[in-house]
Amino acid sequence: MSETGKSVGATHWMGYAACAAAGCLWGTGFYFGRLALNEMSVEYMVLYRFLFAMVGMLPVLVRNRVSFQREELRLLLTSAAMWIPIQFLLQFHGLARTTVSHAALMVGAMPVMLAAGATLFAHERLDWVGWVAIAASTAGVVLVVVGGNHATTRGGPTLTGDLLVVVSLFAALVSILMNKRLMELHSPPVVTAYLLLTGTVMLAVVILGPVVVKPLCLQFGIPNNSAPMPFAHLSATAWVASAVSGIFCTAATTMLWNWGIHHVPASRAGVFLNIEPALGSVLGVKLLGEHLGPYAWLGGTMIVGAAVVMTARSSAPEVVLE
Repeated sequence: MSETGKSVGATHWMGYAACAAAGCLWGTGFYFGRLALNEMSVEYMVLYRFLFAMVGMLPVLVRNRVSFQREELRLLLTSAAMWIPIQFLLQFHGLARTTVSHAALMVGAMPVMLAAGATLFAHERLDWVGWVAIAASTAGVVLVVVGGNHATTRGGPTLTGDLLVVVSLFAALVSILMNKRLMELHSPPVVTAYLLLTGTVMLAVVILGPVVVKPLCLQFGIPNNSAPMPFAHLSATAWVASAVSGIFCTAATTMLWNWGIHHVPASRAGVFLNIEPALGSVLGVKLLGEHLGPYAWLGGTMIVGAAVVMTARSSAPEVVLE
């Protein structure tokens, strides 16, 4: 084999390795999120996650100054709002009311939802195998939600928590389809960095805004139960979990994924997305002592299996995930 051939082959395998690493890091996101939730509210846990993620994205922002056109700016603002404040607050409010293993299995439906969304809204074609996979994935979600031994006490899965995670996936789907249009005009890392910056600013306004105006509200007798940012009383575990969630599970995964799919077919790289629900559910069961009933295991298998079928086929939509 020539030196050029060896170089191409090595880059090819490095692309797969980058996608696999991204899938593994994504799979730990709910676990570290749960650790942080033990000591802070959902709002501040998500805010700290993205503040740390911004640290990881600063080099991209510093090196790439981009001027967006009016239509691009509209897409950027809408996508950022759907991706960070809406999706993540819904998703982690769901996690606070369910288990890591349940939440991770729900996210496993995302590749199939992407295929359906791309077919309905981006006019991409889907054959009968794809529609069967969508039906199987939907049935799997129903099995996880309905057959999950929902608890009435804190610490177990609840119907509300599971459904919040599912609803958050629709917000993610809208954001991803908008991102695809932006990435046709600008490079994926640049679009991702600006989406992260915009969404984090929005998130900070939503969460810290009530804290800033609280003295004024109290002066005029307006109810305001906002709490200040937790800081001094947080343990090292909470800080490490927040930092890992932001730097590794958000910033690093995005850069690894975007680099990987530039060197391997996106339809094949998509298989590595299925590491997230599988690893996330295993971490919940093994490290947090959670329990998955037989229907949840069956439903999870159907979700992941349908995602493998969709992403392993050459006709799967080539959509970049954040």
